[in-house]
Amino acid sequence: MNAVAQPAVRPAAAVNSARLGRLAIASLHAELALAPKPGLVTPFDTGSHRDMDAGTFLRSLFALRHYFIAVADAGASAAPFQTLRAHGIAAEISMLHATAGINTHRGAIFSLGLLVAASAACQGRAGHAIAAEQVCQEVRRWAAELADAPLDANSPGQRARARHGVQGVREQAAAGYPLLRDVALPTLRHALASGLPREAAMCQTLMQLIACVDDLNLLHRGGADGLRWSQRQARRFLQGGGTFVPGWQTRLHGIGERFVARRLSPGGSADLLACSWFLLQQEGV
Repeated sequence: MNAVAQPAVRPAAAVNSARLGRLAIASLHAELALAPKPGLVTPFDTGSHRDMDAGTFLRSLFALRHYFIAVADAGASAAPFQTLRAHGIAAEISMLHATAGINTHRGAIFSLGLLVAASAACQGRAGHAIAAEQVCQEVRRWAAELADAPLDANSPGQRARARHGVQGVREQAAAGYPLLRDVALPTLRHALASGLPREAAMCQTLMQLIACVDDLNLLHRGGADGLRWSQRQARRFLQGGGTFVPGWQTRLHGIGERFVARRLSPGGSADLLACSWFLLQQEGV
């Protein structure tokens, strides 16, 4: 496959792009390593998935390692949106080749890719690290192009989106990711500032996302009833103290067993969790 052409990147910007690319992969790995996670793949089980395991995700991450650097370079050099999109298409092909056709990271290729490009663009202009919320808002610069980009109407997520009349990640991106700015980032910041370790802080954030996101993966697998049931489970967990109280792992493991029994998997929320962790980490680059 030919490399996607893009403007030259200054050496300093190239170093920063490499750092952002590594942070993106590390953030996806942090989400994969997190356990327990209701219905999602962890290093210890396959959750509600029969066609993938942690090894599948690791092969996908290895295939994507150059994508996030390339998309950061594109952001730093103010490349047009079509360049970002071309990188994303090439990355999806690489992912599917590495996983024998299994979709492990399509959502992350889109959302995390845009946020990596936005972070590189912001840092390139400012010359220093940028607040996570500002990076989210930077994605709005591509709102018009996002609206015009073609959709795969036959994908499970897009079918669920059309059937249930809910917004998807494209609308989130065009609006500057309000779910990240208003839900995930405040929850994650508060949990970490309160002294929770990374695992607990990320699980708290994941459950907060499940509680309020119209997750297309949940809609695809369980319809509106499955989505609302999942949201109720997450809200009860949070109302009971979430990961701030002893024994939270046991409670969350029990919720996970109920998710698996219903074959439900909140993959969209997991993607947003990885994005939120990246956004906090890039503040220190």
